[in-house]
Amino acid sequence: MENFADRLITAIRNKNSPVVVGLDPHFKLIPDAIKQPFVSLLKKNSLEYAASVILEFNKQVIDVVAPHVGIVKPQIAFYEAYGWWGVKAYAETILYAKEKGLIVIGDVKRGDVPSTAEVYAAAHIGEMRIGDVAATPFAADAATVNPYLGSDSLRPFIQTAKDYGKGIFVLVKTSNLLSGEFQDILCGQKKLHEIIAEKTNEWGSTLIGNEGYSSIGAVVGATFPQEMVTLRKIMPKAYLLVPGYGAQGATAKDIKHCFNPDGLGAIINASRSILYAYSAEPWKGKYTMSTWRNAAEEAVIAMNRELRGG
Repeated sequence: MENFADRLITAIRNKNSPVVVGLDPHFKLIPDAIKQPFVSLLKKNSLEYAASVILEFNKQVIDVVAPHVGIVKPQIAFYEAYGWWGVKAYAETILYAKEKGLIVIGDVKRGDVPSTAEVYAAAHIGEMRIGDVAATPFAADAATVNPYLGSDSLRPFIQTAKDYGKGIFVLVKTSNLLSGEFQDILCGQKKLHEIIAEKTNEWGSTLIGNEGYSSIGAVVGATFPQEMVTLRKIMPKAYLLVPGYGAQGATAKDIKHCFNPDGLGAIINASRSILYAYSAEPWKGKYTMSTWRNAAEEAVIAMNRELRGG
């Protein structure tokens, strides 16, 4: 079974892009033209209406970005907000992205006691056994995981990744402003996030692919470039999933240290700055909500160009 990190690198090379497009569907920013065909559902069931709009929006986003990137990352909170209709839209978004040949990272941030973690892992990156039948609930290629409960809470994810050729990304240093409130606490001579990075490197040593990278990666925010330097050294074989570019203020300069000398080792996430590019500079004024696809495509092309140094 092909190693997840090897598949990830193939996708990056095929599109010449380390960009991850985050599928975070803010309903109010979705163009009215997408909502209109579903408006008859609004009075019947507003949650079903919203979920139907979100799925259609995601499909159109995927169609726009698929020629330029190899990876998408749906954030499950934007789907769970609409109940089971939203969760269905999440599952169908994953299937549609995979039909288009994209790698899908389920941004689910799961972490729980071992028995529960085993079920989470099976649901998101493995299979559920129902009698003699194996079913794939979500079919993501990788999932984000929270290490707060300790190693035994992650072992089910690690084993499932190994069994099914999938990946996980451990939350190490997140991009939010107050992440340091806990993640920067000194534990002896080391910060907590450095200790988590050391453990991530240790866990990852068991799942190294042919390209020399592990299927166990790490989430490291671009909003903390100094920490990025240290964490890259601690986790040389981990692929870093890097949020914070674009709408959160990080630039290509901020993320240059997340890559290894071979030009690999990191994937850079952008969500709002691509999906809703029509509403922000430098595209605002040039494009409107009715021409959002053009803005999104230009934004992803521009991001690729900036990350390539062009």
